[in-house]
Amino acid sequence: MTHQDSTHSAVLLLNANIAPMDSGIAPESFIHNGAVLIENGLISWVGKEDEMPSLPTEEIRKIDFQGQWLMPGFIDCHTHLVFAGNRSNEFEKRLNGISYKEIAEQGGGILSTVNATRAASEDDLYTLAKKRASAMLKNGVTTIEIKSGYGLDYETEKRVLQVAKRLSESLSVNISKTYLGAHAIPPEFKGRADEYIAMVCQEVMPRLAEAGLIDAVDVFCENIGFNLEQTKAVFEQAKALGLAIKGHTEQLSAMGGSELAANMGALSVDHLEYLQESDIKAMSQQGTIATLLPGAFYYLRETQLPPIQLLRQYNVPMAIATDFNPGSSPIASLPLMLNMACTLFGMTVEEALQGVTINAAKALGMENQVGTLEVGKQADIVCWDISHPRDLVYEYGVASPKMVMHKGKVVL
Repeated sequence: MTHQDSTHSAVLLLNANIAPMDSGIAPESFIHNGAVLIENGLISWVGKEDEMPSLPTEEIRKIDFQGQWLMPGFIDCHTHLVFAGNRSNEFEKRLNGISYKEIAEQGGGILSTVNATRAASEDDLYTLAKKRASAMLKNGVTTIEIKSGYGLDYETEKRVLQVAKRLSESLSVNISKTYLGAHAIPPEFKGRADEYIAMVCQEVMPRLAEAGLIDAVDVFCENIGFNLEQTKAVFEQAKALGLAIKGHTEQLSAMGGSELAANMGALSVDHLEYLQESDIKAMSQQGTIATLLPGAFYYLRETQLPPIQLLRQYNVPMAIATDFNPGSSPIASLPLMLNMACTLFGMTVEEALQGVTINAAKALGMENQVGTLEVGKQADIVCWDISHPRDLVYEYGVASPKMVMHKGKVVL
């Protein structure tokens, strides 16, 4: 593969095998001896090289891929990327038999990260987060959702979301910013969950939204998090502010949070090990994406599998994400999640690859911008030296991107 950097507004990718991911990975969906024309950062044509129409009149930069594979940039649609502190001690405790719930009740878990994050400066948080986001980019990830939720007060939540915004400006990745104020009850509100939710809804969320720091709002609806009534209050305020909603639901117990979120128009509900058929029916009817997080399942050594077959039965699209966080999934590798989704959850190769491309885009409400290689979409494209896209799921740790392109510019 050869290319040279330039400022040309038009780029032509030639001599490639292409998996557009707009219709899965059936053989007929692939484009062999394919080409992609990019103009002003967007895909303006994709197809077989010998069927290419006339080219723009201006000078075009050409890149020959020598038969390698082009795919959409991966999308990590659920991460907690911005935080300070280290929880390896909790990892050791769990290995010694103490449960995640017990650790949380002892003041560990989310609250230990809250304390470290509150104490960190914005620059410190940015330095830590940039290292993590850069590692993801090296794995072919060009879109990352970043949740707040390790501040639990206005100033720290704002600081975390400002870091997410800075990452979108300094790194060649798309960043979707989600406010997860309802992640845990902060120490100063211990025993006063309703009062904390009122603060989240009436004070913090409107100010962050006005500052343009939020794209969506999330809630940890769980027996160690927030109940249905509290979750509904947060979602109602988010919708009133014109924000998308998402849910951390059915991870540790069946509470009906997924059904509630779906019926309120959630883009996605995430985790889902204890998902019930009533939840899935609502998700199917409302078009809510099921985001599965095999890293947390693996890391916490869970045994309750998400109901993959029921999700298939109701035609609920499934996304896959790392859930990168310091306590339950400190794994920044989306390619590893591809393999885990298949080996642990029983997903097919096609489901896994769709889960980090088109379905992950839908989970962020970004399916009109990214997730497939189609005309009009952002030219976020990754080149892989593989024999078939299934190699990315089958074999871990060997293939790495030969090129990463973001908005039509080669960034790796």
